[in-house]
Amino acid sequence: MTAIRQPAVAGSFYPGESSALSSAVEGFLDAAEIGDGPPPKAIIAPHAGFVYSGAVAATAYARLKPVAEQIKRVVLLGPCHRVAVRGLALSGADAFMTPLGEIPIDKDAAAMIVDMPQVGVFDPTHEMEHSLEVHLPFLQILLGDFQLVPLVVGETPPAQVAEVLDALWGGPETLIVVSSDLSHYLDYESAQKIDAKTSRAIENLDPSGISRDDACGRFPVVGLLETAKRRGMTVETVDLRNSGDTAGSKDRVVGYGSWLFTEPEEVEAEEVEVEPEPAVVKIEPPIAAPAESAAAVVGEDDFGDATANLLKKHGVTMILVAAASIDHGLAHDQALPISLDGHAADLREIGACFVTLKKAGALRGCIGSPEAYRPLIIDVAENAYRAAYGDPRFPNLSGEERDGLYLSVSVLSPQTPMRISSQDDLLGQLRPGRDGLVIADGARRALFLPSVWEQLAQPSEFLGRLKLKAGLTADHWSDDFKAWRFVTEEISVDDLTQPNLDLG
Repeated sequence: MTAIRQPAVAGSFYPGESSALSSAVEGFLDAAEIGDGPPPKAIIAPHAGFVYSGAVAATAYARLKPVAEQIKRVVLLGPCHRVAVRGLALSGADAFMTPLGEIPIDKDAAAMIVDMPQVGVFDPTHEMEHSLEVHLPFLQILLGDFQLVPLVVGETPPAQVAEVLDALWGGPETLIVVSSDLSHYLDYESAQKIDAKTSRAIENLDPSGISRDDACGRFPVVGLLETAKRRGMTVETVDLRNSGDTAGSKDRVVGYGSWLFTEPEEVEAEEVEVEPEPAVVKIEPPIAAPAESAAAVVGEDDFGDATANLLKKHGVTMILVAAASIDHGLAHDQALPISLDGHAADLREIGACFVTLKKAGALRGCIGSPEAYRPLIIDVAENAYRAAYGDPRFPNLSGEERDGLYLSVSVLSPQTPMRISSQDDLLGQLRPGRDGLVIADGARRALFLPSVWEQLAQPSEFLGRLKLKAGLTADHWSDDFKAWRFVTEEISVDDLTQPNLDLG
C-alpha cells in the first residue's frame, strides 16, 4: 500500500485549489527576473505563506528555468517548526502530495544516507511541517517530473549536514534547496540590519556569521555553507526583503531572502576551448574534508614525488575505475558506485583530479574538481562519468565511441595563492608547461590545466585566453584580480580496450 504524505498547509500558506495554486506560482515566476549568470546548483529560499514570501522565493526559482528539464531530483532541507528532531529526518512516505499532484520520493537516494548516524526516518516531524511543503508547488510547476529527498533538519553540526549533502550532491540532474526565513518579529529597521548581516555571511560562505536567531533554517543553511566553501562555490544574493515590504505592517516583521549557489567552472578548455546491478551498488558517502588534507601541508616537490608514487602503485586502478564508470554511465545513467572499503588507503584520501577524454586526437570531454573535497577514487569515478556524459560542449558519449578512446587522469596539487601587484608581475611569475592556473575577479572565475600550455605556449596568450574563459576581456585587470597556481601529475591510456598498456 502506497504511503502518501498529505498536504498540511494547503489553503492557508498557499491556495488549496489546483488551478488557483498554479496561477499563483506562475504569476510569481513570471514577475521574477531571470537575470544573467549560470544556473545555480543550490538555492536558499523562504518558506512563509505565499502572500508574504512567495515573490521572494520566485526570484531564486526563476533562475532555474533554463535548466529545468535537466533536474530530476531535488534534495530539500528545512527546519522543524512542530515536532523537534535531532539530526536529519527522512520521511517514510512513498510520495508527498500537494493540490498539484503527487511527488515520488527518491528511495534509492534515501538509501544512500539512511545508515549515516545523523540520519533517520521520523514521520511525525514531517506531518505538519510547512518549511518543506511550501516549496513543492514551485518545484512542481517549474520542473514537472522529478523525485524528492525531503529532510527536516534539527540541531545538527554543520559538518554532519555537509556530509549528507556531499553524498547526495550528484550532477546537473540534482538540485539542492535549503528552506529558511530570516529574523523574526523585529521592527523593520532592526530586521534590515540583522538580515543584511546574515546575507553577508551567506555571500562570504561564513557559517560562523549566522547566530541562532538570525535564520530559522540556520542548521541546514550553515551545512550548505560548509560544503559550498569546500567546493569553491560562488553565492549571489537575488532578493532580500521582509514582510513589511510584501504584505504586512512594519512594526513586527519576518525577514526573507533568496540566494543562488553556483559551482566553480569545472570544464577544461578544448585544445584550448575556452543490467543486473554491479556487485557494488551502494555509493559510500564521501567523508567530510578535514581542515587540511595531507597534500595541503607538503611542498610542490613533495606533492610531485608522492603523487608519482601513488600513480605508480594505483594508476592502473584509477584508469580502470574511470573506464568502468564510463561504461556504467552508458548502461545506468550514473557514475560507478564506489565502496571505499574496496580500495587502498591512498585512494581513500581526499584528492582532486581532472579526467580528460579524446577521440582521434580531438578533445571529447574534460571535467574535474579544482580543489580536493572527497576521496580521490570517488572523484575519479564521478569526473570520468561527467566527462563522458556531462560536458556541455559535447553530446553524451555513445557506445560506438568507446573503443579507441584516449583517457587521462590528472591529479591536482592544492592551489597556492599568488602574490601579484600587476599583470606584468603575474606573467613574470608563470612557469610555462608547469603551472595550472586559476583566476578570479568578483564572480568571474576560470581554470586552465598545465596541459593547455601545449596549445598556448606564451604566458600572455595563456592568461588572455583564460580571462576570456572567465567572461572577462583579454586585457582586463583590476585591484581585485586574484590568481592561484597548482601542478598536476598525469596517467593515461590510449585505448580503453587495452587498459593495462602504456601506463608509464
